[in-house]
Amino acid sequence: MTPDQVARWNVELQRKSPREIAQWAVAHADGRALVSTNFRPYEAVILHLCVEAQPDIPVLWVDHGYNRPATYAHAEQLRARLKLNLKAFLPRMSAAHRDAIHGPIPPTDDEAGLQRFSALMKLEPFQRGMKELAPRVWITALRKVQNPHRAGLDIVSLDPNFGTLKVSPVFNLNDEEMEAYLADHNLPNEWDYFDPAKADEKRECGLHARWGGEMVKA
Repeated sequence: MTPDQVARWNVELQRKSPREIAQWAVAHADGRALVSTNFRPYEAVILHLCVEAQPDIPVLWVDHGYNRPATYAHAEQLRARLKLNLKAFLPRMSAAHRDAIHGPIPPTDDEAGLQRFSALMKLEPFQRGMKELAPRVWITALRKVQNPHRAGLDIVSLDPNFGTLKVSPVFNLNDEEMEAYLADHNLPNEWDYFDPAKADEKRECGLHARWGGEMVKA
């Protein structure tokens, strides 16, 4: 895969529906597609698209231990509803252990602390999952409306952090279109979600950012 190929694919896929993009991603994976999730709001959309394209597609979930009860309940609901081939990866240190040693989750103005938190509780188990599952194509729920960093990405990219082709079938969808998809397919949603590795919606946890790649390779 070359940057020129990726550029051509992005031009072609701009005219495709999210379902067609998900099918394209699976077809280009040579049997090694993977979708990641954190069970945040609207995740049912990407998971439904992916299991339609490949019912047994591995679903990589880093359970960092700080999810709220509603998020765990939502994860189990979607696992049962969509028959997810869920692959959960946990940090080597539990949330209670981390808090006892390192103290509370860093606040939003402590960027260095948040990066260390993310490296320990999210990036390391995600890297372990990617190595074990070894995808050729990594399907994500990235959308350009989510934050300024993601607005500068595209449907398809060569991911330098994990060495895969990254495909985002819902990249161009807004919240109203995601809501409509959920309604059309009678899928559940869940809003009581918080990712301590991101701290707020405008910040990246490191999976899709350069600094995360540097920590993964350290």
